[in-house]
Amino acid sequence: MATMTASRPISSKADKPRVTVEVPVLRVGAGVSDYEGLNRFVDSLRKPQGLHMTLLHVGILDELAADIVAWTKGLATPGKVLPEISSWLTELPVLQGFLGKSDKLVPLGGGRLMGLEVDVPQEVHDYQALLVQGLHVLFDDLGLDNIDDFILGSPALGYRSPRWLPHIAVGKARSRHEPPVEIAPVALEFGDSRIRHREALVGGDS
Repeated sequence: MATMTASRPISSKADKPRVTVEVPVLRVGAGVSDYEGLNRFVDSLRKPQGLHMTLLHVGILDELAADIVAWTKGLATPGKVLPEISSWLTELPVLQGFLGKSDKLVPLGGGRLMGLEVDVPQEVHDYQALLVQGLHVLFDDLGLDNIDDFILGSPALGYRSPRWLPHIAVGKARSRHEPPVEIAPVALEFGDSRIRHREALVGGDS
């Protein structure tokens, strides 16, 4: 297995956008009251207009490029890597809006957050699998080996499991040991897929 040994310069991540492929949440349940009812299960419920479901976390592009440079032992350079990643993202097909549902809150992020576990149509799973397959092709073109290991090990990607769990983070967990919680089923409506922080891409729109 290849390993990443190059270190990154020390810098603040606060002002560096994390790029994701996501779908916005347009509606939870029958109205605002259905969403606000989740308050009894979580702390600091997120604003409904900011809710989304991540299909692929790409991360901070400079850090992903650094991971790739380290993995290829410098054979891939940032000057090549960043335009290739940006081009791949901008050429992705759009997943059309869809309906889903949820009847469970589950712990996320090592127990720091709580989110709705979402039941989505098969075409959404197919699209997410297409994204991961596309990453394989992209990384192969960039000269990476052991691509599955890279995807699961890259700190920038933050992709820790081969199994994608559709979910919507809704707020902070009340403790680090919150169990899953069954809730009354709620219908969910999602919009078309989009690239969050598209402006961070090389040649991206401002």
